[in-house]
Amino acid sequence: MADTVLVVEDDPANALLVETILTRLGGFDVIRSDDGDEILEIVTSRPISAALMDVSLKNTRVGGDKVDGVELTRRIRSLAGGVGLPVILLTAHAMKGDRERLLFSSGANDYVAKPIADQRELVKLVRQHIDTVQAFEDDPEES
Repeated sequence: MADTVLVVEDDPANALLVETILTRLGGFDVIRSDDGDEILEIVTSRPISAALMDVSLKNTRVGGDKVDGVELTRRIRSLAGGVGLPVILLTAHAMKGDRERLLFSSGANDYVAKPIADQRELVKLVRQHIDTVQAFEDDPEES
């Protein structure tokens, strides 16, 4: 059974591109959504191996409140199923200092600038994060 990656992206073309990269090059199963309430439900109710999170969500809401990817990642981290979930931010914010600021403020694990320059590198990064979590779950003493 393939690992499942949650893609949180509100631009349909970008969501399709990321899904295509992950399925064709990585062999991952993908769930796409930009509905904040649905995303939190997915994280708590389904086995998700990683999440790719757009930072600049424009119309995403949780309980009626507008949220961006940073806030949605924080909310995921507050859930039992989201504490150890690898979250990789996808963002066009690629100025000096953005990476550190966004990772710190969101609690995400990693950051990839858009447009995605190296598709294989994205797949490799997602796989590394999933493998790290799985190795820890298999043998927490070894990690």
